[in-house]
Amino acid sequence: MNGKRFSISIPWVLVHLLLIAVSIVVIVPLLYLVISAFKTEQGFLEHTFIPIGEGALGIDWSQLTIRQFGRLFESEIGIGRALVNSVFLSATTAVLATFICALAGYASAALEFKGKRAFEWLVLAALIIPPPLLIAPSYQWLHTLGLLDSYTGLILPAVAPAFGVFLFRQATLQSVPKSILEAARIDGLGEFGIFLVIALPMLRPMVGAFLIITFLAMWNNFIGPQIVLQSAEKQPLSVVIYQTQTAYYSDYGLLMAGTLVSILPVAALFLFLQRDFIAGLSSGAVKG
Repeated sequence: MNGKRFSISIPWVLVHLLLIAVSIVVIVPLLYLVISAFKTEQGFLEHTFIPIGEGALGIDWSQLTIRQFGRLFESEIGIGRALVNSVFLSATTAVLATFICALAGYASAALEFKGKRAFEWLVLAALIIPPPLLIAPSYQWLHTLGLLDSYTGLILPAVAPAFGVFLFRQATLQSVPKSILEAARIDGLGEFGIFLVIALPMLRPMVGAFLIITFLAMWNNFIGPQIVLQSAEKQPLSVVIYQTQTAYYSDYGLLMAGTLVSILPVAALFLFLQRDFIAGLSSGAVKG
């Protein structure tokens, strides 16, 4: 019996040791970011982690300041405006992309229409195309439509990603029983009504997961805004934070403070939708 208990405890200990090691790898950089955001320029260069000194708790409090955050919101940098731009772009793209991908994925999984097989192959083919290859044709297309230097030109190419359509197709096949759809059709409910009233609530885990994925992708989008948007006042947070550095000087404390500000909205969104995000990761992963 004792031998059995010992053999069972070994994997348990190994798993928890592995989890502790992974947690340290994840948490230490975050702690470094938070502490560095409050350091003075001298404190950042002299101390790798916490400024050690003769103050309370063994910390040199003179090397810590909140001045970096005040500088971020000065009119010269304009991070407040950039923060609003990022929230608008990310939220709008996430909502539109989630709805359109859910609608397209539902149609691909639950409806029969001419060209369905070709549509599915087109979605799969689009999944293997590296996004950087689409930068030049996308720019030419936006220039032809007159959408350069506009939020529409940045949002429109992101509202129907093939990855999202495929995810919702798989989630519909697994989570939405065809018998319920047939019963709704017999009762006279239209296809769009079936999607809104029956299918979409059943796809809630995937909706939450894809909202976070799409919001985060647009929030971290760095290349796209610099290509599409030419006006400085329209630039999102990721670009404005980068522009605080110059070719000859880098204020790392200011950069860390801006990075900390940029991750707070995403962290809040994840905490709000984390249950749906985790559930959505496995949704549609079995049935094909």
